[in-house]
Amino acid sequence: MSDGMDLPGPPEESAIEAFGVGKKYRRGWALQDCSFRLPAGRICGLVGPNGAGKTTLMSIAANLLEPSSGTLRVFGAAPESAEAGRRVAFLAQEKPLYRRFTVAETLRMGRELNPGWDQAAAEGIVRAGNVPMSARVGTLSGGQRTRVAFAVAFGKRPDLLLLDEPLSDLDPLVRHEMMSLLMAEVAEHGTTVLMSSHMLAELGSICDYLMVIAGGGLRLAGDVDELLSAHALLTGVAEGGAGLPAGLERHTFVESRVNGRQFTALIRPDGPVGAPWQTDTPNLEELLLAYLRNPGAPALISPTARVAVAA
Repeated sequence: MSDGMDLPGPPEESAIEAFGVGKKYRRGWALQDCSFRLPAGRICGLVGPNGAGKTTLMSIAANLLEPSSGTLRVFGAAPESAEAGRRVAFLAQEKPLYRRFTVAETLRMGRELNPGWDQAAAEGIVRAGNVPMSARVGTLSGGQRTRVAFAVAFGKRPDLLLLDEPLSDLDPLVRHEMMSLLMAEVAEHGTTVLMSSHMLAELGSICDYLMVIAGGGLRLAGDVDELLSAHALLTGVAEGGAGLPAGLERHTFVESRVNGRQFTALIRPDGPVGAPWQTDTPNLEELLLAYLRNPGAPALISPTARVAVAA
């Protein structure tokens, strides 16, 4: 018999859990002390400037690189395990495909290498773009090669799909089509997607989760709606030069600027912000740009993105 209290449900499965992950190259650390969890079933945008460590992080999850420090788990398994290998597909930015293979041969190789291969899904993606199955990959346009690479990734039927700048060589119409395909994949199969992109405006229409990497570390992570509601965009009249206006000291500032007499700021408010300030909820692009311009701003990792203990 219920006493009216809501009992907690089962814990949400994690697609990725990272515990203090770092990667050091000769030139220095590309990634340092990166800890987070990505809940299963989300479409997560991974954002950061060039060289911030996005590709490095995905390569570690895909077992293409070993971390220099820390550990990472994919659905609870080590990336190098057979279990993780079956459940993960990685589409690299350069879309590596055998140029001498025909499209049909490329899909046949995918079928032979992957026990859970979905030939109908792979062929459907190729045929939807009118790509000839008999054409050699090396003769295809950039957009056509991207479509074939998507077909190989989706044909594997992964539980975790890692996409590194997958849409940079597509025209807007095909980008929209591929994004619709991603949304349908998640809805039908519960696939988790981690996608790096510089197309900030488009992320808002497809992503329900977000991670920002800058300065080698994680600066922002969590549900998109939760992150947006945790911030406020202030505008008002600047008083007394470029310093911080009186009365705003207790709030956490991500970015502030003065343009003429107008003061604007993105903050994480600690309580109500009174007059004379106009407050609005930022859109996703405004939030991302503020953190990218200010990598030293205090990080915000939402509860859903935190790992409790080190592995």
